[in-house]
Amino acid sequence: MTLAAPDHATASPAGPQRPGAQRWLWPVALLLTLALGWAAPLLEALPGLGWLIRVPSALVIDMQAAVRGFMDWLVNRAHFGLFTFRELTRGIAWLVDQPYQAARFVLVEGWVEGRGARAVTHFPPLSWIAITAIVTTMGWHAGGWRLAAFVGGCFLYLAVFGQWASAMVTLASIVIAVPFGVGLGLLLGVAAYLSPRFDRALRPVLDLMQTVPIFAYLVPILFLFGFGPVAALVATVIYAMPPMVRVTTLALHSVPEEIREFAAMVGCTRNQRIWRVLVPAAKPDLMVGVNQVIMLSLNMVIIASMIGAGGLGFDVLNALRRLNIGAGIEAGLAIVALAVALDRLSQAYARRSARPPTASGMSWLARNRWAPALVAVAVLSGLLGLIWPPAQSFPAEWQITTRDFWASLVRTINVNYFDQLEAFKNALLLNVMIPLRRFLLALPWVWVLALVTLAGWRLGGARLAGLCAALVMFIAMAGLWEPAMITLYLCGLSVVIAALIGIPLGVLAASGHRAGRVIGGFIDTLQTLPSFVYLIPVVMLFRVGDFAAMIAVVLYALAPAVRYTAHGLRSVPSELIEAGTVSGCTRWQMLWRIRLPMAVPEILLGINQTIMLALSMLVITALVGTRDLGQEVYIALTRADVGQGIIAGLGVAAIAIIADRLIAAGAARTRARLGLTGRGGS
Repeated sequence: MTLAAPDHATASPAGPQRPGAQRWLWPVALLLTLALGWAAPLLEALPGLGWLIRVPSALVIDMQAAVRGFMDWLVNRAHFGLFTFRELTRGIAWLVDQPYQAARFVLVEGWVEGRGARAVTHFPPLSWIAITAIVTTMGWHAGGWRLAAFVGGCFLYLAVFGQWASAMVTLASIVIAVPFGVGLGLLLGVAAYLSPRFDRALRPVLDLMQTVPIFAYLVPILFLFGFGPVAALVATVIYAMPPMVRVTTLALHSVPEEIREFAAMVGCTRNQRIWRVLVPAAKPDLMVGVNQVIMLSLNMVIIASMIGAGGLGFDVLNALRRLNIGAGIEAGLAIVALAVALDRLSQAYARRSARPPTASGMSWLARNRWAPALVAVAVLSGLLGLIWPPAQSFPAEWQITTRDFWASLVRTINVNYFDQLEAFKNALLLNVMIPLRRFLLALPWVWVLALVTLAGWRLGGARLAGLCAALVMFIAMAGLWEPAMITLYLCGLSVVIAALIGIPLGVLAASGHRAGRVIGGFIDTLQTLPSFVYLIPVVMLFRVGDFAAMIAVVLYALAPAVRYTAHGLRSVPSELIEAGTVSGCTRWQMLWRIRLPMAVPEILLGINQTIMLALSMLVITALVGTRDLGQEVYIALTRADVGQGIIAGLGVAAIAIIADRLIAAGAARTRARLGLTGRGGS
């Protein structure tokens, strides 16, 4: 499962094609960049040239104050009909809270009156036996006994390792956030399909939603919805919804033409054509969007715990704050177990929906004869729990823990390998990271603006050049130049290392079925780990700072480089492979002369996704002491400063959009040069 990549129009080559000038353009630009980075302190000392090196203060605009003023007006003075905006948001919060409380009633609390010793339980929540039986049966129904055993084992893990109560709080949030995210995404995707104008207007909004760090809009959400689970649910829906919108639009456009013609022939109205023909026909593709909403919602649980979500996310965050390695890893693995179980279930239902329906004339109850048995299990386990508590809640004396093991493992590594780890860390810091940071901070801002604009013009023409220039100017005028350069240094170095590791792994994964399965399993594990979980062992081994942040970012952002490389190599046209074989190419010649060059567009798209994940992770690594834009966003969250949070978040989004558009344009040009215009990016 991968995050949905933003849609892009195919970039057209720009400017007159002069092979000689083109060959020397980038080497000359690189040499000038190196020279300016070295000579910038000397140039800055010359009278009248300081404004070329550092952003002039006269150019900086206090955008944060403008955002604060707008939010103050919106919350306290704006009216929508008979209601103020605050009353409107509180009404939305109440509507969201009702199903959430119902989910907590079923999964977490039951119906209890009173507190403490006077508490009286009228109806308990579903027992651990009932919930495990339900998800196991769903696994059997969707994918057979192997999936049933796997999903049941994941939920049994939650009970055995003492994570059940927190996991049910998290699950209560997921079962509400996912339907909201899927429903809103489906409606927006249908609207974008029906109206090309709305689609064009919606795309940049979705780009911002996917590139602005979630911390950035936690601040306005707190402002509008207050502290608590409802605000966390709203943030989760905003974070998880964009892929569903994109998948819906793409799925509806991909419905075969003969199905559209059939709907027109039988006289369907527009609504009937959409909801009774196209949406059912696109159901397998839509289930991919549902899967992504589920995974992004689970990835959000720790961040949402910072504004009152509770559950497993709060356990991981609390362990990170106390540097409790054992508790943090155990809670993080519980999130992984929940995420993998729900991921496998949703994928199985997606595959099931792609198969032709059977027994369509039968009622739902006739087609799901196991449902009454599940109801009986839930009722009987609840009744049994009244007289035998272990049937309701997994007994604490039966639980096991691995906290001491994880703590001891990290302690052993620190004691026995501290010198080696420190030597590796210091070598990379002193020889690579610190010099690169100083170099980027020393570069003249005018030269960076010119270089990015030139790249946009060469790859995508005047429109892309104008977009890149405008986004760089936004960073400069917002007063974010120095943290933006630190963000560029951390993200750029992390992406290079992730590519150096991920591309060879992708080549290996594409070389054979067994290697593909092993590497695929490793990548699946990395993708299901919540972002915060990476920080716990990294901080324990390397302490706080840029190096720890870089290691966490590399691990988190590695997956797309591996997946897209393997996919690109597997997608090379078979006729080219046959031609290479007939020509007598060796295995290495086949790889370096045919397969890798043809896979370059896919590899570039993988690097694009790696950059997006690296930028999103950099905001999380602000907790370990970085000084980039992520730290600006995190400080804004701790101060509830909506202006600082939004502007810093838009700064991160500006870097993400520049990288995204440049790489997408480069991949399009490479695809056109290789004659692969018929192959879409993955």
